[in-house]
Amino acid sequence: MSLGQIIFILISCAFFMGLVLWISYLKTKGDVNDKEGYFLAGSSLTGIFIAGSMLLTNLSAEQLIGLSGNAHKANMSGMAWEVTAGFAIIISALVFMPRYLAGAFTTLPEFLKSRYDDGMRRYSVILFMLGYGLITIPSVLYSGSIAVLRLFDIPKLFNITYFQALVLTILVIGIIGAIIAIFGGLKAVAISDTITGIGLLIIGILMPVLGFIALGKGSFVEGVRILVTTQTHKLNAIGSVKDPVPFATIFTGMIFANLFYWGTNQYVIQRALGAKNLAECQKGVILSGFFKLLVPLMMMIPGIIAFHLFPNLEKSDLAYPMLVSKLLPVALQGFFLAVLLGAVYSSFDSLLNSAATMLVLDVYEPLKKEKLSDEKLIKAAKVASVIIALFSFIVSPLLHFAPQGLWDVIRKFTGFYNIPMISIVLVGLFTRRVPAIAPKISITFHLIAYGIYNWAPKVLGPLGKLHFIHMYGLLFAIEIAIMLIIGAVKPLEKPYIPTKAKRTVDLTPWKWAIPLSIVLVYCIVVNYLIFSPIGLVNGIGTTFWTTLLVVTVVALLLIKLSLDRWNKKYAGYVKNVTGESVKA
Repeated sequence: MSLGQIIFILISCAFFMGLVLWISYLKTKGDVNDKEGYFLAGSSLTGIFIAGSMLLTNLSAEQLIGLSGNAHKANMSGMAWEVTAGFAIIISALVFMPRYLAGAFTTLPEFLKSRYDDGMRRYSVILFMLGYGLITIPSVLYSGSIAVLRLFDIPKLFNITYFQALVLTILVIGIIGAIIAIFGGLKAVAISDTITGIGLLIIGILMPVLGFIALGKGSFVEGVRILVTTQTHKLNAIGSVKDPVPFATIFTGMIFANLFYWGTNQYVIQRALGAKNLAECQKGVILSGFFKLLVPLMMMIPGIIAFHLFPNLEKSDLAYPMLVSKLLPVALQGFFLAVLLGAVYSSFDSLLNSAATMLVLDVYEPLKKEKLSDEKLIKAAKVASVIIALFSFIVSPLLHFAPQGLWDVIRKFTGFYNIPMISIVLVGLFTRRVPAIAPKISITFHLIAYGIYNWAPKVLGPLGKLHFIHMYGLLFAIEIAIMLIIGAVKPLEKPYIPTKAKRTVDLTPWKWAIPLSIVLVYCIVVNYLIFSPIGLVNGIGTTFWTTLLVVTVVALLLIKLSLDRWNKKYAGYVKNVTGESVKA
């Protein structure tokens, strides 16, 4: 790549990013000067902004790099993390969000304090900080950096080693991202996410199209034909025990890992907590589930195309960056870079904002034991963001030495905090007499057991050979049992009563929440039918069409029943002067 091409790419990238930031600034001017505006976007987010922000917060360079690399190395089994997230998204929208909004919580630790005690709040903040600081934030920076490295060939450009170039790129990307997060607040992040999300969808669809054309030597149709008829084992989403994601894990630990992410992970649910009302919240959350269905096309099919075009890559994580550098026209590479960095900054900024929110509202403010002004809280959040960002700059380059690939590292080590968090939240939501000591014992057990599983598996005998996602499910069941037993032996003297909300939120559910949830489940099933032995793997035949017909009829019947139930329950409701739905 010539110097002139690099300059053109950088200028066009700066233009697109500057445009997004300018629009975000205009939309948030004066809205981030108080606590409510900085941390919860003034409780003004509508469904489209919640969906757009949740999508881009979730889909970052780590997915582009990790999932495409996973497909290049193995097959489509890794799509389970993305596609089956729809089940967790539905539970989050229908079960978790109504309860969070009813309590008007700003952070998940705030809910845990309300349900258990202040110690449980601190426990959860420590878990989140360890997870964000050691895995989630560094992986976002690392994955974005290796994509930029491949696009510009920075080691050759500056005549430095690959690792030196990696460190340099991480620092540049991280510093710019930290500045955006520190001065923007949640609403700015949500708006910029939505705009950049449109760009991500454009690039996400464009790359497989260009890949098919390259694979078919100029013919898109021929490229598709080659993909679906040659080495079709790569299209199999029904993973075996030897694949990165065995199919059976969907029914054990994966549902709880996804439920943690979409129902309790602060940096994801913070968008939903800033919703205008429950209907807009559910609209945004469920819509994000439909976007997730595009992930196999946008991020895994390119990995398989790269397998056909570049079968001998030294690292599978280079599959997507290689496609971009070889296939995307220079005229569009600036736009791609803007979208890539926008996706990186979305996740990075969201993580910094949420981590700072928890540190300030759940640690700093309670320790002060006095009412702090909004100005002091925002200032403390900015300081916390700087500290967290600096720590992530140190950890990010170390992911280069992970032998099993980025995606597996992320998923394996988030197990230290995702399963205990979802288990204690579920017990907190659905029980009234389990005392605060129960989740503390459960968390301690989890850290010890999962630590032994990772670093001394022989101690566990046959369990030490269990797939880590199955281990998620086993530990979840044990930890739920621990808490329920403690609750039965030593229950609270008085049952927990949910606290009354400090701010009023219209809790009328969205009419289409359940019908569209049914459609979402239907689409998940269809995805798995397509990428299975009765689908593209062995050629689509009678069994595929018969199964599809049965699933379609069942889905239509369930949709009709749900709409009938809604009309019966909410007939005669009107909006009052405050915007709440009340009986006429």
